[in-house]
Amino acid sequence: MAEKILLVEDEDTLAMIVSETLASEGFEVAVARDGLEGIEAFRRIRPDVIIADVMMPALDGFSMVRRIRAVNSDVPVIFLTARSAIDDIEEGFGLGGNDYLKKPFKMRELIVRVKALLRRKHPADTTVGGTDTALGGYRLNPVTRELRYGADVVELTHIEATILAYLAAHAGEAVSSSDLMKLVWNRDDFYNRNSLHGYIHKLRAHLSRDTNVAILNLRGIGYRLIIK
Repeated sequence: MAEKILLVEDEDTLAMIVSETLASEGFEVAVARDGLEGIEAFRRIRPDVIIADVMMPALDGFSMVRRIRAVNSDVPVIFLTARSAIDDIEEGFGLGGNDYLKKPFKMRELIVRVKALLRRKHPADTTVGGTDTALGGYRLNPVTRELRYGADVVELTHIEATILAYLAAHAGEAVSSSDLMKLVWNRDDFYNRNSLHGYIHKLRAHLSRDTNVAILNLRGIGYRLIIK
């Protein structure tokens, strides 16, 4: 059965190009013209991935995803936007977005990102390692994507789990942003760098309960996971 993609985009020409291209890749595509239509379509078709414009009439993409996340924390979301301010990017990831593409974008890049998010259904094929890893007071299982702190469990996204597992495997070492981007998206470019920053921001929030665990910025290099 073909994976279902919900495309929420108010620009008719772009919506047509994106939907036809995705359909040619074998996806089943539903199109909504604003956030309100997007919520209705989400309830009706239960998509495997949502692709959502940020600036839309009636209900913007961020507000739409906020409502969807209240009932479904798992469906992957790619935001499309003409805006590139880091505050907007962080807001999108903070709301539960999984990826971010700035308009104009190449259709091939969108398809690669959609397929990367769909691989989250088969984490054993793409994550680093398969056993629990201790991170201070946390335990990470990269296969189930569960991050445990005592009795509390957070289910990470596939990309979050992949990044954290890689950092954990190289704890105390400098890990380049380029290596992380190639691990997740198979390429290193400006927009992936912004996406990576968003995922690191979310992982820091997940790890905030143990002050002995931290992900440090290494200016001009990347990141280092510190476990005291």
